Amino acid sequence: MENKNYNLFRENNAGDEIVFSVSEYIEFLTLKIKPFEVKIVGEVGQVQFGPTGHVYFSLKDEKGGAMLNCIIWKSSYRTYGIELKEGMKITAVGNAEIYAPSGRLSFIAKIISLAGEGALKKEYDRIKNLLEKEGVFAEERKRPLPKYPHKIGVITSRQGAVLADFLNNLGKFGFSVKMIDSRVEGQEAVKELLASVRSFKKQKIEVLVIMRGGGSMESMMAFNNEILVREIAKFPCPVIAGIGHHKDVSLAAMAADVMVSTPTAAANLLGESWQKAMLFLERSERQIISSYENNLADVNSLLQRSLIKIGDLRRDIAGQYEEAKNKLKLCLQKFDNRLGSIKIDLRSSLLKTFSGFAMFLRSAGQQMEYAEKAISLNNPERQLKLGYSIATLKGKILRSVEQAEAGQEIDLRLADGIINSEVKKVNKNI
Repeated sequence: MENKNYNLFRENNAGDEIVFSVSEYIEFLTLKIKPFEVKIVGEVGQVQFGPTGHVYFSLKDEKGGAMLNCIIWKSSYRTYGIELKEGMKITAVGNAEIYAPSGRLSFIAKIISLAGEGALKKEYDRIKNLLEKEGVFAEERKRPLPKYPHKIGVITSRQGAVLADFLNNLGKFGFSVKMIDSRVEGQEAVKELLASVRSFKKQKIEVLVIMRGGGSMESMMAFNNEILVREIAKFPCPVIAGIGHHKDVSLAAMAADVMVSTPTAAANLLGESWQKAMLFLERSERQIISSYENNLADVNSLLQRSLIKIGDLRRDIAGQYEEAKNKLKLCLQKFDNRLGSIKIDLRSSLLKTFSGFAMFLRSAGQQMEYAEKAISLNNPERQLKLGYSIATLKGKILRSVEQAEAGQEIDLRLADGIINSEVKKVNKNI
């Protein structure tokens, strides 16, 4: 809260003298300097740990006597995992405040990181060796990606091409993507990355993807943070790390279940099982259609062969029937001729025989006429003209219902043609 004298001082254009109390002036100075967040590089001097866990230390120039009193609160100190020791070179980000009871100016360090490639590499190796011994990077603890993942969590920066590359290569498989925008550059990103990972722990996702582009060891510093690495290792679902190209692979990537070098590779990996499923479905579709076409062709061929056989059988039956009919006609004709010859012989005999045999001969002649009429009446041709029919099965005349069965084909001979028929039911007279 701005004090009254500061407000008067700010509004006074006449240069009137303003008198502050000590506390008001300290508050005035604090209000002037606190908004300016800066990054300072220096050598760590004396380090003291307070009873509440806060760390008090000094930063000084490597050359010269300038020194700055610094404080880093307990939560921040634990977050960045750097054990402050006298003589180490660090970078601190924060702002200055004046503690009123002592009048002492202190730099409140919000972020601390090691300065220099050598120091960073040394700290990287220390954390790596520690986590390796604990089995954090062991292959046997890593989980396979689920088949056909749907709900994807993404942690990366909205700025840059990383997110666009990932989404453009993800494929149209109905993914539900939740994204948390986070810093991914330098030590400043640690808190945001931790908050993002912990936020996704409470959400229902199947795979977590953490991405950024390549960079120097200093820019990748956040991904070598011990706390972040442990959070990734114990995350409840598989984690894909696409964290740039660097000769020293980030510890976060080593702790992830799957490590890739680009966002495109991460996207392709998520779509791999879906792509295989699509290819399987396409192959199955082609196989089903091909099998159907082959079966259809086989059935069509079978039908054609069956029709040819049926035609041949019909022609054989018709031929056998015609042959039987012609034979019957010939027999009847011969019989009729024989009867005519007998009649002539009988008439001639009547004239030559004794009159005593006349009655006998007339009687015999009458009997022959009766026989002729009976034959004529029983002539099949006459019966057909009267509306009767002749049923044949396989060229043989049916004389009893016991000769036929349901489903068989029979031929009915009428006076003017033949009817091909199928037996539906056989009823025998009782």
